[in-house]
Amino acid sequence: MAPRSVTSATISEDPLVYEDKHVHAVYEQIAPHFSSTRYKPWPVIAAFLSNIPPGWVGLDSGTGNGKYLPLPAENPSRVWTVGLDHSLNLLKIARNAGGVYREVVRGNVLDQPWRKASFDYAISIATIHHLATYERRKQAIQVGHSNLNDIVLMTSIQRLLQAVSPSHGRILIYVWAVEQDDLSKRQIPVVDDPHAVGQSGKDVFVPWVLSSSADSEKLQAEQVFNRYYHMFAKGELEQLVSEAAKELGLHVGLKSESAGARRGIDFQQDGWERSNHYVELRCWAV
Repeated sequence: MAPRSVTSATISEDPLVYEDKHVHAVYEQIAPHFSSTRYKPWPVIAAFLSNIPPGWVGLDSGTGNGKYLPLPAENPSRVWTVGLDHSLNLLKIARNAGGVYREVVRGNVLDQPWRKASFDYAISIATIHHLATYERRKQAIQVGHSNLNDIVLMTSIQRLLQAVSPSHGRILIYVWAVEQDDLSKRQIPVVDDPHAVGQSGKDVFVPWVLSSSADSEKLQAEQVFNRYYHMFAKGELEQLVSEAAKELGLHVGLKSESAGARRGIDFQQDGWERSNHYVELRCWAV
């Protein structure tokens, strides 16, 4: 298959409306076809879940078809992961992932359907890049506050930190990268220097081709759905996480180097794998 053409996107309306139109509505329509292409766990994510202590309960924020809910594959009953997603049609698939009834919840990754620190670990795989503004991407990670004025300031990273234990919580986040590998089917619009640390990423539309038939004579039956993505530049995810933590008064770094801080996070690892940037975080408290 030839590389798919990716075009630049401009967010010109309310981000919630924009995401409903260019993310949520698309996944409802392509759910079965999309799910059929998402079945093989990525190595770093599988290793992360294999190293979670027995008995822990976790969150898969943006679970999609739930392919990570049955992991770790070598001992699937050792931990229990709850899936959260906005797509009802994908959740219908996820609730039976691995042939076992799963706990899944329908909601936005910026929602707050559970008490703080309800989980021991959380993963967010290929989800935060669908949020249409910097503040909303940050909200998916950072810890939130309880009053309405603070909700405006909260940022997707906030929600992940909020969901896990402040003393031992572990978090793994994956987002699509501007830097695509040779096996990628996506061609990203050219930037000045895609390897420059700290530069902003690219807002793009990535097409999904849904065909009712594999017969080349029936190409007229194909439908193309454009999904919104923010493709992350090198260093951008780490910067987003650090800002989210610091705004909450959290120390970013090792507990041993905290200089009296009561709570914090440290980066266990960060890297690039198969056209994705990722970070692994660990929470600590004294």
